[in-house]
Amino acid sequence: MKDMLVHLYNLDFADKMPAKDVRIVRVLSPNSDKVIAFVEAHFSKGWAAEVKAAVYRSQPTCFVALHENKIVGFAAYDATAKGYFGPIGVDQTLRGKNIGKALILHTLEAMYHDGYGYAIIGGAGDNVLEFYRKTVQAYDIEKPGNVYDRLIRG
Repeated sequence: MKDMLVHLYNLDFADKMPAKDVRIVRVLSPNSDKVIAFVEAHFSKGWAAEVKAAVYRSQPTCFVALHENKIVGFAAYDATAKGYFGPIGVDQTLRGKNIGKALILHTLEAMYHDGYGYAIIGGAGDNVLEFYRKTVQAYDIEKPGNVYDRLIRG
């Protein structure tokens, strides 16, 4: 797993539209339980814990993708540490409809408007490195170690 860096000033946020029947919205606090339940059911308890940190803010730092008024994806920032993007996930049955791309661009644009010049993608797995490189021109941070080294495991 690698950390990656995204230069926010170089991104074109105009191309952030998913499939026509999907919309991206910032989470409202009353919907936090639904978002957390979705993440835990489709991904992991660890990601759900990170999302809790993002949705329990007065201005949540989490976005969701809605299809037929149901949550089908999510992306967060400033969840585990300031300046960090992620986690992100899309329902397996709806992948390939630019939902992930729309989520990451909406989220990174919010980071840009919050004053960040760069975003760190922490602990990206080998299966998503190329997605981040292609979608947001992310590049590897070569130094070993990251914020997730502090996780209590076991």
